Amino acid sequence: MIFSVALALGAVIGVLLGLLGGGGSILAVPALVYGLGLDLEEAIPVSLIVVGVAAAVGALPTIRARRVEWRLAGIFAIAGIPAAFAGNAVGKLLPDRALLIGFAVVMAIAGIRMLIDRDGSGVACRRTDATINWRRCAARSIPAGIAVGFLTGMFGVGGGFLIIPALVLLLGVPMHVAVGTSLVIIVANSASGFMAHLGTADIDWTVTGLFAGTAIAGSLIAARLGAGLDHRRLQRWFAYLVFVVAMFVVVESVFAH
Repeated sequence: MIFSVALALGAVIGVLLGLLGGGGSILAVPALVYGLGLDLEEAIPVSLIVVGVAAAVGALPTIRARRVEWRLAGIFAIAGIPAAFAGNAVGKLLPDRALLIGFAVVMAIAGIRMLIDRDGSGVACRRTDATINWRRCAARSIPAGIAVGFLTGMFGVGGGFLIIPALVLLLGVPMHVAVGTSLVIIVANSASGFMAHLGTADIDWTVTGLFAGTAIAGSLIAARLGAGLDHRRLQRWFAYLVFVVAMFVVVESVFAH
């Protein structure tokens, strides 16, 4: 029974990933905890596998198209990788109920970000001659990288809902480059977050393989079939779904025995 549920939930998460990009992974942890009955300590690394592999698959076309700002991705990763280990360490000190409520808050923030218009860019870290002002970029990238890495390690989220606004609004990176750069950062942070959890989590690799496999397959199919859909409308409805799930997580965490 659990295997069929893993296949079904993996497919649902995969479709959301394919239609919405990295933001769709925000529901992976609730699906694993409430759908498959995994404890939070196991659900987080399984989620990181799905997030990391899905981001890697999604990043390949952007890498081939040279739509990745590699040095910015490196700054985020260097700041985020140790922060992921720190997030994991802090998470282990908190009870599951507190972590789940914190995760619901992160979900609410992600939903709000999905409802906000992301067009346009903020102050660019490029000079007038189109070269990168790395001193200015590093000063803005490092705190954002630390925050995203910490959330990845603690909650098992990719952090795309924070990375893309940071790249576009704070650093002035064009959206098509920000998406590819974000995916590379998510891969690095997910890998480090998974490694931080690997020594302590008792992972059911069969369930993990089924969930991750159908998620990746679903994301690839949905990305191909959903190319002509209204992305803004999908994202708006998904944000509402995220709010509902976040409310459910809070209610379950507060009132469940």
